Amino acid sequence: MIDLYFWQTPNGRKISIALEELELPHQIFPINIARGEQFKPEFLAISPNNRIPAIVDHKPADGGPPLPVFESGAILLYLADKTGKLMPADLRGRTAVLEWLMWQMGGIGPMFGQANHFAAYAPEKLPYAIDRYVNEVKRLIRVLNTRLADREFVAGSYSIADIASFPWVVSARDRLVKDFGEWPNVVRWLDTIAARPAVARGMAVRSDARTEVMDDEARKHLFGQR
Repeated sequence: MIDLYFWQTPNGRKISIALEELELPHQIFPINIARGEQFKPEFLAISPNNRIPAIVDHKPADGGPPLPVFESGAILLYLADKTGKLMPADLRGRTAVLEWLMWQMGGIGPMFGQANHFAAYAPEKLPYAIDRYVNEVKRLIRVLNTRLADREFVAGSYSIADIASFPWVVSARDRLVKDFGEWPNVVRWLDTIAARPAVARGMAVRSDARTEVMDDEARKHLFGQR
């Protein structure tokens, strides 16, 4: 059994999708990040960076005690290695997956997150900041579109590299860039992945575990930490 500490964000959805795809038994523990639950000592013992998602594997491969893992990219790698799935065994295939996983972690996640913050949550609308990050969102989508021009998935076969980027690109389409017409390869990729039953289940996990109201308390916990 794997415990998933979760809130319905793109990073949280990466892991709920992966667990569904890998058919790993798991239970969900919502962490309400808008009410500061990520700062509780029991959660910090699992995720010292006070961020979701995090997991605890109660049956790690080494047979030892329960193993906590934090950071969504590390969790995806851990689950792929644990099961031998969603990660190629050959050197070149594995390297490609790692490249595109790191691309998501270093580019899509931070840039899309900042774009959404300045476009939706910042108390003052700063045109320079919005343009800066939304333009970077578009640049990264264009990179993905080029990559998908001659392949179905980002690293050849379907892998954790696709799972890492998918929820973020869905979020960008829904909230930041409504028209994806200039990126037909990305549209096709989104549709292909969305049609997977495990992805649909993973995206729908705990639909109640989301931040509906951005009040002063939520802003304090999400944006006010020093």
